Amino acid sequence: MDYSKTAAGVLQGVGGEENVRSLVHCATRLRFVLKDESRADSAAVKAVPGVVTVAQAGGQYQVVIGNDVPDVYAEIGKMTKLGAGGDDNADDAPKGNLFNRFISMISAIFTPLLWALAGTGLLKAFLAAAVTFGWIGTDNSTYAVLNALSDGLINFLPMALAFTAARHFKANEFTAFAIAAALLYPTITPLVGVEGLTFFGIPFTMVTYVSSVIPIIVIVWLQSHAEKFLYAKLPGAVRRFVTPMIVVLLAVPIVFVVIGPISAILSGALGNGIGWVFENAPWAGGAIMGGFWQVFVIFGLHWGLVPLFTLEYQTTGQILLIGPVFAAVLAQAAAVAGVWVRARNKNLKSLAAPATLSGFLAGITEPAIYGINLPLKRPFAFGIVGGVIGGAIIAMGGVFSTAFVVPSGLALPALFGNGNMVMLIIGLAAAIVIPFLLTAIVGFTEPEEDAAPAAAPAASGNDVVVLSPVDGTVVPLSETPDAAFAEGSLGDGVAIKPRSGAVYAPFDAVVAAAFPTGHAIGLRHADGAEVLIHIGIDTVKLAGAHFDVKVTTGQEVKAGDLLVEFDGDAIERAGYDLTTPVIVTNGELYPGLASRASGPIGHGEPLFTAVSVESTLTA
Repeated sequence: MDYSKTAAGVLQGVGGEENVRSLVHCATRLRFVLKDESRADSAAVKAVPGVVTVAQAGGQYQVVIGNDVPDVYAEIGKMTKLGAGGDDNADDAPKGNLFNRFISMISAIFTPLLWALAGTGLLKAFLAAAVTFGWIGTDNSTYAVLNALSDGLINFLPMALAFTAARHFKANEFTAFAIAAALLYPTITPLVGVEGLTFFGIPFTMVTYVSSVIPIIVIVWLQSHAEKFLYAKLPGAVRRFVTPMIVVLLAVPIVFVVIGPISAILSGALGNGIGWVFENAPWAGGAIMGGFWQVFVIFGLHWGLVPLFTLEYQTTGQILLIGPVFAAVLAQAAAVAGVWVRARNKNLKSLAAPATLSGFLAGITEPAIYGINLPLKRPFAFGIVGGVIGGAIIAMGGVFSTAFVVPSGLALPALFGNGNMVMLIIGLAAAIVIPFLLTAIVGFTEPEEDAAPAAAPAASGNDVVVLSPVDGTVVPLSETPDAAFAEGSLGDGVAIKPRSGAVYAPFDAVVAAAFPTGHAIGLRHADGAEVLIHIGIDTVKLAGAHFDVKVTTGQEVKAGDLLVEFDGDAIERAGYDLTTPVIVTNGELYPGLASRASGPIGHGEPLFTAVSVESTLTA
């Protein structure tokens, strides 16, 4: 992947930097909040090399990239001012329903931390496995150091969340950090559980804020509003230092007296509720998490469950929810492995191989789901079956994790020694074997091999009739107001002055190039003729505005299929000529044109015949 080209193509497809309100990324996706989603061209974005698919959910426009998403995100950062925290106009964003706004908030606050949480969690998992197998003792300095570096971030999570929440809510980051630091201060933590605590006579109960989530997010939200009020009211000479003083003086007691105890009650109830389900009907909890996790992935909502993991960890010191998710992830990886084994289509096999490895090793399943399992339908369904059965068995074994990890093959040590290991092995085996065998044996409807049409064509001696792709008036190519086209430098053909805003396939073809900007389409006939339809002159400068591409590169189309829609009036108002050249670009194989039309023409009527080199030699 050329990260810079992918970044540029995605940015152009979403309507440019001016249409982006904020941008963050998670493990596999660029998560845009757009000012106007109608300006985004999803077909163009999907056609960008390196893009797996597009999902619109949770109030976000999500572009699925895969493992390389941080590199693409970094390239966007180089060419724009977009980055963590978005721009300064986030408060002006359209307000969706509460669920979408919640998911958007959680994504913005947690996604910058995910890789660090996952990495240190994986270290903790390996350390726990080493202790379980007796490879390292817990009574030496080596263990103390390893435990601190792997457990530090999750323990001091409120400090990290203070920064990301402040960025999201447009509050002062260091004031937020000061609030979080007070919650975890060494003389405060020993007060947990002590009776008779008061603050200026107001009684309160100290709860633990280690690994907590709710208190810091809520108080930073309140901080953002307080800062706006104080900055507007205080004199300019003192507001820069008086504002943080007042905010900290008010915010920390509010947390201790009100927010902390309430969040502790809610967290305890949630943790007890999860524990009750996994104690009384573990198979149900495991089946739901194992079966529905990948459905959440499809809609990009899976990271919205991260707070549940952290809240459960804070309350109980363990995460029961995460065990069945291992089954869900490995089941989809196993299903795509079945595709890899069974498929005869070379392109399908070449996609399935890296998707299998990515799913099993890293737990990144989007390439498998979007690229293979979901389009083929049956493998995705088989993966869900494996996830349901495997997740139920794992949950029935009481398996849990003591670290926050991204479920994957590499992260399995997080589960070792925590619960019934026999049930864990059986559950994982079921999650992997069932979808693999169902996919490999029952099979799926395999797409036709499309590698051959994409190969360099050979002259067949067959002339190709090219139908008009648009309604309009045919004029000689020499009248095109562009020297490269007018002189035939790019190929011979004709030009059409359109009278409607639709472009149709002029013959049965494979789309050789669907430009993200929508201004041009390249088609390849089965007999080898290659035709370029260029809508307007210099319209590439519109960067996709006023164009709506209906096809993607590599797609097979029939004569008369809709390829592109465009707003001709808007393009002309922008100062561009709509003259549309239709040319044969491989003149070495089709050196002559015959039966050129002229004057008014409708789409689907004969435009010209591309004469093959073999026909020319025979003549």
